[in-house]
Amino acid sequence: MSKFSLGCQRLLAGAVLVLAALTGSLLVERNLTVAQESKPAPLRHMVMFKFKDSATKAQIDKLVEEFRGLPKKIPGIIDFEYGVNNSPEGLNEGLTHCFLVTFKGEKDREVYLPHPAHKAFVDQLLPHLDKAVVVDYFVGK
Repeated sequence: MSKFSLGCQRLLAGAVLVLAALTGSLLVERNLTVAQESKPAPLRHMVMFKFKDSATKAQIDKLVEEFRGLPKKIPGIIDFEYGVNNSPEGLNEGLTHCFLVTFKGEKDREVYLPHPAHKAFVDQLLPHLDKAVVVDYFVGK
């Protein structure tokens, strides 16, 4: 075999190795992307309240604190946040308080809804509640 043929074979073998390494790297990157995409999205439970005109500030504050305490009492809640409406648009239809409870998925919500701590909170809430809106959704990005 000539030196030229041997050099071509080595060059070709080197190119094949580089191509294999690049392809393997791309496959690993693709598999990581697919794994990230197939990871279940968190489930958000958004709750908005309008309290009765008869509800006092002290009663509302107590109810907010009770709701804020649920993540310590109910497993599966991975995040919790709340706030009071301050939108200047005037489209809240009387709803003043918003709570966002985040679960890993539906199974955690299935534990939360019938949980005795949640039911006890709802029992305390109902006498002071005028209206509630609940929207659950999987996080999309």
